[in-house]
Amino acid sequence: MNVIRAVGRLWLVPVTLVVWEIATRAAEQPFFPPPSATLARMGEMWLSGPAAHLLLTEQAMDDFGPSLARLFAGWTLAAVLGVTAGIAIGCSPRLSGYLDPLIHLGRAVPPPLLVPFFLALLKLSTPAQLTTIVFGIIWPILLNTVDGTRTVDRQHLETARIFGFSTVERLTRVIIPAAMPKIFAGLRLALSLALILLIIAEILAGSGGLGYRLLTAQRSYLYTDMWGCLVVLGLLGYLLNSAFLLLERRVLAWHTNARQTT
Repeated sequence: MNVIRAVGRLWLVPVTLVVWEIATRAAEQPFFPPPSATLARMGEMWLSGPAAHLLLTEQAMDDFGPSLARLFAGWTLAAVLGVTAGIAIGCSPRLSGYLDPLIHLGRAVPPPLLVPFFLALLKLSTPAQLTTIVFGIIWPILLNTVDGTRTVDRQHLETARIFGFSTVERLTRVIIPAAMPKIFAGLRLALSLALILLIIAEILAGSGGLGYRLLTAQRSYLYTDMWGCLVVLGLLGYLLNSAFLLLERRVLAWHTNARQTT
Protein backbone atom coordinates (compact mmCIF):
# COMPACT_ATOMS: atom_id res chain seq x y z
CA MET A 1 0.00 0.00 0.00
CA ASN A 2 2.83 2.40 0.85
CA VAL A 3 4.53 1.61 -2.47
CA ILE A 4 1.32 2.35 -4.37
CA ARG A 5 0.94 5.66 -2.57
CA ALA A 6 4.55 6.60 -3.29
CA VAL A 7 4.14 5.79 -7.01
CA GLY A 8 0.92 7.80 -7.08
CA ARG A 9 2.68 10.79 -5.61
CA LEU A 10 5.55 10.50 -8.08
CA TRP A 11 3.15 10.42 -11.04
CA LEU A 12 1.47 13.60 -9.79
CA VAL A 13 4.56 15.70 -10.56
CA PRO A 14 4.97 14.88 -14.29
CA VAL A 15 1.21 15.04 -14.84
CA THR A 16 1.12 18.50 -13.27
CA LEU A 17 4.07 19.63 -15.40
CA VAL A 18 2.45 18.35 -18.61
CA VAL A 19 -0.83 20.12 -17.83
CA TRP A 20 1.06 23.29 -16.91
CA GLU A 21 3.08 23.09 -20.16
CA ILE A 22 -0.02 22.68 -22.33
CA ALA A 23 -1.96 25.41 -20.51
CA THR A 24 0.83 28.00 -20.65
CA ARG A 25 1.58 27.36 -24.33
CA ALA A 26 -2.10 27.65 -25.18
CA ALA A 27 -2.50 30.87 -23.19
CA GLU A 28 0.69 32.45 -24.58
CA GLN A 29 1.03 34.73 -21.56
CA PRO A 30 4.55 36.11 -20.94
CA PHE A 31 3.82 36.20 -17.21
CA PHE A 32 3.48 32.39 -17.10
CA PRO A 33 6.27 30.76 -19.14
CA PRO A 34 6.10 27.02 -19.88
CA PRO A 35 7.90 24.71 -17.41
CA SER A 36 10.27 23.60 -20.18
CA ALA A 37 11.41 27.19 -20.72
CA THR A 38 11.74 27.75 -16.98
CA LEU A 39 13.83 24.60 -16.48
CA ALA A 40 16.02 25.45 -19.47
CA ARG A 41 16.63 28.93 -18.09
CA MET A 42 17.43 27.49 -14.64
CA GLY A 43 20.05 25.24 -16.20
CA GLU A 44 21.50 28.14 -18.16
CA MET A 45 21.72 30.39 -15.10
CA TRP A 46 23.02 27.93 -12.53
CA LEU A 47 24.11 24.62 -14.10
CA SER A 48 26.09 25.50 -17.22
CA GLY A 49 29.48 25.94 -15.59
CA PRO A 50 32.65 23.84 -15.90
CA ALA A 51 32.73 20.25 -14.68
CA ALA A 52 35.50 21.17 -12.24
CA HIS A 53 32.93 23.33 -10.41
CA LEU A 54 30.22 20.62 -10.50
CA LEU A 55 28.60 22.52 -13.43
CA LEU A 56 27.84 25.43 -11.12
CA THR A 57 28.12 28.85 -12.76
CA GLU A 58 29.48 32.02 -11.19
CA GLN A 59 25.91 33.24 -10.97
CA ALA A 60 25.01 30.16 -8.92
CA MET A 61 27.83 30.98 -6.51
CA ASP A 62 26.65 34.59 -6.27
CA ASP A 63 23.01 33.59 -5.72
CA PHE A 64 23.20 30.48 -3.53
CA GLY A 65 26.38 31.22 -1.57
CA PRO A 66 25.25 34.38 0.28
CA SER A 67 21.70 33.11 0.79
CA LEU A 68 22.71 29.76 2.27
CA ALA A 69 25.34 31.40 4.47
CA ARG A 70 22.82 33.89 5.86
CA LEU A 71 20.17 31.19 6.25
CA PHE A 72 22.32 28.80 8.28
CA ALA A 73 24.04 31.55 10.27
CA GLY A 74 20.71 33.08 11.31
CA TRP A 75 19.14 29.70 12.05
CA THR A 76 22.15 28.52 14.09
CA LEU A 77 22.26 31.72 16.13
CA ALA A 78 18.52 31.54 16.80
CA ALA A 79 18.83 27.87 17.76
CA VAL A 80 21.58 28.54 20.30
CA LEU A 81 19.80 31.53 21.83
CA GLY A 82 16.33 29.98 21.74
CA VAL A 83 17.27 26.60 23.21
CA THR A 84 19.50 28.11 25.91
CA ALA A 85 16.92 30.68 26.98
CA GLY A 86 14.08 28.16 26.69
CA ILE A 87 15.74 25.69 29.03
CA ALA A 88 16.51 28.44 31.55
CA ILE A 89 12.95 29.75 31.47
CA GLY A 90 11.39 26.30 31.56
CA CYS A 91 13.45 25.27 34.59
CA SER A 92 12.81 28.47 36.55
CA PRO A 93 9.19 29.38 37.42
CA ARG A 94 10.35 32.73 38.77
CA LEU A 95 12.20 33.63 35.58
CA SER A 96 9.23 32.42 33.56
CA GLY A 97 6.90 34.71 35.52
CA TYR A 98 9.06 37.73 34.74
CA LEU A 99 9.65 37.00 31.05
CA ASP A 100 6.36 35.44 29.89
CA PRO A 101 4.69 38.82 29.14
CA LEU A 102 7.70 39.97 27.10
CA ILE A 103 7.83 36.66 25.21
CA HIS A 104 4.16 36.79 24.27
CA LEU A 105 4.53 40.43 23.23
CA GLY A 106 7.53 39.67 21.05
CA ARG A 107 5.97 36.66 19.35
CA ALA A 108 2.85 38.71 18.52
CA VAL A 109 4.84 41.12 16.32
CA PRO A 110 4.83 39.96 12.67
CA PRO A 111 8.54 39.63 11.76
CA PRO A 112 8.18 41.10 8.22
CA LEU A 113 6.99 44.39 9.76
CA LEU A 114 10.35 44.77 11.50
CA VAL A 115 12.47 44.22 8.38
CA PRO A 116 12.45 47.95 7.40
CA PHE A 117 13.31 48.85 11.02
CA PHE A 118 16.32 46.53 11.14
CA LEU A 119 17.47 47.69 7.72
CA ALA A 120 17.24 51.33 8.79
CA LEU A 121 19.01 50.63 12.09
CA LEU A 122 21.80 48.43 10.74
CA LYS A 123 21.84 49.76 7.15
CA LEU A 124 21.55 47.53 4.10
CA SER A 125 23.91 44.92 5.47
CA THR A 126 24.21 41.25 6.33
CA PRO A 127 23.84 41.97 10.10
CA ALA A 128 20.44 43.53 9.38
CA GLN A 129 19.36 40.44 7.45
CA LEU A 130 20.65 38.10 10.18
CA THR A 131 18.85 40.12 12.86
CA THR A 132 15.64 39.85 10.87
CA ILE A 133 15.98 36.07 10.60
CA VAL A 134 16.94 35.57 14.25
CA PHE A 135 14.12 37.72 15.62
CA GLY A 136 11.55 36.11 13.36
CA ILE A 137 12.42 32.46 13.99
CA ILE A 138 13.55 32.42 17.61
CA TRP A 139 9.99 32.26 18.96
CA PRO A 140 9.01 28.72 17.87
CA ILE A 141 12.38 27.47 19.12
CA LEU A 142 12.07 29.28 22.44
CA LEU A 143 8.42 28.37 23.10
CA ASN A 144 8.84 24.72 22.13
CA THR A 145 11.92 24.42 24.33
CA VAL A 146 10.09 26.00 27.26
CA ASP A 147 7.13 23.67 26.74
CA GLY A 148 9.35 20.61 26.41
CA THR A 149 11.30 21.51 29.55
CA ARG A 150 8.15 22.08 31.60
CA THR A 151 6.59 18.76 30.60
CA VAL A 152 9.48 16.59 31.83
CA ASP A 153 8.13 13.74 33.95
CA ARG A 154 8.47 14.76 37.60
CA GLN A 155 9.10 11.15 38.58
CA HIS A 156 12.21 11.15 36.40
CA LEU A 157 13.46 14.31 38.11
CA GLU A 158 12.73 12.85 41.54
CA THR A 159 14.57 9.65 40.61
CA ALA A 160 17.56 11.68 39.48
CA ARG A 161 17.53 13.58 42.77
CA ILE A 162 17.41 10.34 44.77
CA PHE A 163 20.40 9.00 42.84
CA GLY A 164 22.30 12.16 43.70
CA PHE A 165 22.48 13.71 40.24
CA SER A 166 23.96 17.19 40.21
CA THR A 167 22.15 20.09 38.55
CA VAL A 168 24.24 19.71 35.41
CA GLU A 169 23.62 15.94 35.31
CA ARG A 170 19.86 16.42 35.71
CA LEU A 171 19.97 18.94 32.90
CA THR A 172 22.04 16.89 30.45
CA ARG A 173 20.76 13.39 31.31
CA VAL A 174 17.09 14.01 32.10
CA ILE A 175 15.68 17.42 31.09
CA ILE A 176 17.30 17.99 27.69
CA PRO A 177 16.76 14.40 26.39
CA ALA A 178 13.10 14.52 27.45
CA ALA A 179 12.60 17.91 25.79
CA MET A 180 14.36 16.95 22.54
CA PRO A 181 11.20 16.09 20.52
CA LYS A 182 9.73 19.53 21.26
CA ILE A 183 13.04 21.24 20.58
CA PHE A 184 13.42 19.53 17.20
CA ALA A 185 9.85 20.47 16.26
CA GLY A 186 10.67 24.12 16.96
CA LEU A 187 13.94 23.94 15.04
CA ARG A 188 12.25 22.43 11.99
CA LEU A 189 9.53 25.08 11.95
CA ALA A 190 12.16 27.79 12.40
CA LEU A 191 14.13 26.50 9.40
CA SER A 192 11.11 26.97 7.13
CA LEU A 193 10.44 30.45 8.50
CA ALA A 194 14.11 31.37 8.10
CA LEU A 195 13.96 30.80 4.35
CA ILE A 196 10.89 33.04 4.03
CA LEU A 197 12.40 35.86 6.08
CA LEU A 198 15.71 35.54 4.25
CA ILE A 199 14.05 36.19 0.89
CA ILE A 200 12.07 39.14 2.27
CA ALA A 201 15.24 40.67 3.76
CA GLU A 202 17.25 40.14 0.56
CA ILE A 203 14.51 41.69 -1.57
CA LEU A 204 14.35 44.78 0.62
CA ALA A 205 18.09 45.05 1.22
CA GLY A 206 19.09 44.35 -2.38
CA SER A 207 22.52 43.00 -1.50
CA GLY A 208 22.85 39.74 -3.40
CA GLY A 209 21.40 36.28 -2.96
CA LEU A 210 18.34 34.52 -4.34
CA GLY A 211 15.98 37.20 -3.06
CA TYR A 212 17.92 39.91 -4.86
CA ARG A 213 18.02 37.77 -8.02
CA LEU A 214 14.23 37.43 -7.83
CA LEU A 215 13.85 41.20 -7.40
CA THR A 216 16.17 41.91 -10.33
CA ALA A 217 14.23 39.56 -12.58
CA GLN A 218 10.93 41.18 -11.61
CA ARG A 219 12.23 44.70 -12.24
CA SER A 220 13.69 43.69 -15.60
CA TYR A 221 10.50 41.87 -16.67
CA LEU A 222 12.45 38.61 -16.97
CA TYR A 223 9.54 36.38 -16.05
CA THR A 224 11.30 33.13 -16.92
CA ASP A 225 14.14 34.05 -14.55
CA MET A 226 11.59 35.01 -11.91
CA TRP A 227 9.79 31.68 -12.14
CA GLY A 228 13.13 29.90 -12.06
CA CYS A 229 13.90 31.60 -8.74
CA LEU A 230 10.50 30.63 -7.38
CA VAL A 231 10.95 27.00 -8.40
CA VAL A 232 14.44 26.73 -6.93
CA LEU A 233 13.25 28.33 -3.67
CA GLY A 234 10.45 25.78 -3.43
CA LEU A 235 12.90 22.94 -4.08
CA LEU A 236 15.34 24.36 -1.54
CA GLY A 237 12.63 24.54 1.12
CA TYR A 238 11.55 20.97 0.39
CA LEU A 239 15.12 19.63 0.51
CA LEU A 240 15.92 21.44 3.75
CA ASN A 241 12.77 20.14 5.42
CA SER A 242 13.37 16.58 4.18
CA ALA A 243 17.00 16.61 5.34
CA PHE A 244 16.03 17.91 8.76
CA LEU A 245 13.29 15.29 9.09
CA LEU A 246 15.83 12.59 8.31
CA LEU A 247 18.22 14.00 10.91
CA GLU A 248 15.38 14.26 13.44
CA ARG A 249 14.38 10.63 12.95
CA ARG A 250 17.96 9.45 13.42
CA VAL A 251 18.64 11.57 16.49
CA LEU A 252 15.29 10.79 18.14
CA ALA A 253 15.21 7.09 17.21
CA TRP A 254 15.85 6.22 20.86
CA HIS A 255 12.83 8.29 21.90
CA THR A 256 10.51 6.55 19.42
CA ASN A 257 11.74 3.13 20.51
CA ALA A 258 11.30 4.05 24.17
CA ARG A 259 7.69 5.11 23.57
CA GLN A 260 6.93 1.89 21.70
CA THR A 261 8.22 -0.26 24.57
CA THR A 262 6.26 1.55 27.28
